[in-house]
Amino acid sequence: MDWSFLTRNKQSLNVTTDSRKVTPGSVFVALKGEHFDGNAFVEQAREAGAEYIISGENALAELQDLARAWRRELGLPIIGITGTNGKTTTKELCAAVLKTKYNLYYTQGNLNNQLGVPLTLLSITRAHEMAIVEMGASHPGDIKELVEIAEPNCGLITNVGKAHLQGFGSFEGVQRTKAELYDYLRAHGGYCFRNLDNPYLAKMAGDLQTIGYTTGTMPEGTHLVGGYNAENVSAAICVGKHFGVSEEAALEAIRAYVPSNNRSQLMQTEHNTVVVDAYNANPTSMTAAINAFKGNCYILGAMRELGDYSHLEHQNIVNMLLERKAEKVLLVGEEYNQTTAPYPIFDSVEALCEALNKEPLSGYTILLKGSRSNQLEKVIPLL
Repeated sequence: MDWSFLTRNKQSLNVTTDSRKVTPGSVFVALKGEHFDGNAFVEQAREAGAEYIISGENALAELQDLARAWRRELGLPIIGITGTNGKTTTKELCAAVLKTKYNLYYTQGNLNNQLGVPLTLLSITRAHEMAIVEMGASHPGDIKELVEIAEPNCGLITNVGKAHLQGFGSFEGVQRTKAELYDYLRAHGGYCFRNLDNPYLAKMAGDLQTIGYTTGTMPEGTHLVGGYNAENVSAAICVGKHFGVSEEAALEAIRAYVPSNNRSQLMQTEHNTVVVDAYNANPTSMTAAINAFKGNCYILGAMRELGDYSHLEHQNIVNMLLERKAEKVLLVGEEYNQTTAPYPIFDSVEALCEALNKEPLSGYTILLKGSRSNQLEKVIPLL
């Protein structure tokens, strides 16, 4: 569809999927989901002054098409970021660095899927000089679909690991899907930022033009917890250097960045020190977090979407804890019931909260990590 009637001569687009947020001149997208149908609010949006309404069975595809048209209209540089672990933190660090020099727009929160990416693109204005678009995937072809909407000029894959194995089928499936970012860049004359210490990424990149960095070590003075964040910091410094931000300025921006999204957060409560890394978890990130942790108490939630690999991977985590002779371990999720764990296992976070109300923890340094569906953040007030 020719969207020039919407994109020409506009400084910004006001696109919303919520009819209550429609204002005169905005675009309303009537999406239909399992528990909602935006088509029921088309008339309400029209009365509120919507300039254009996207509705019907192909609403999502039309939204994606509009997002691509707006991206082409703007023509600004876009950095695409994906990876099994660290993509959101790397996005945030790269944004902190690049904002010192540019009017930058970047993915807000976790809007990194087939709906989130177009909404991100449609939030960019002509005043912005560049953008970072985060891209998530849980099935083969997901990244291919997203890069064809966002059309990045360059990209960064943080790493590849064991996540969403139920959707990808295998670790090799993860690699092939993440490599779809590299494939797009290679086909369109783009380039990538790549950790030269990662052999998987080297194989996936092949002859793609590469701006390299190494894992390095964590600089002093950041608010990030865990040595595994070193490569995320190195990536942000590399991206900054390429776009004219000095390493000194980049480090200053990184040191000023304070995580606030349940990722690598250090919290000092009245009774304990808590490392909160409970936004997501998979075997690769869980292993890295446990290896980096220097405390004496682990509260770990189950890792989801692992399919046939679930029992093996949860047993591997239990084995790690046994090897480390962990002083105190509390596990959440029925997945742990199938392991040889000698630790207390709670079927839900509510059951854990009930136990902590009866026997509070005090004087511990605690790692709080698990898949988002565990809702481990509910435990924080009790720690």
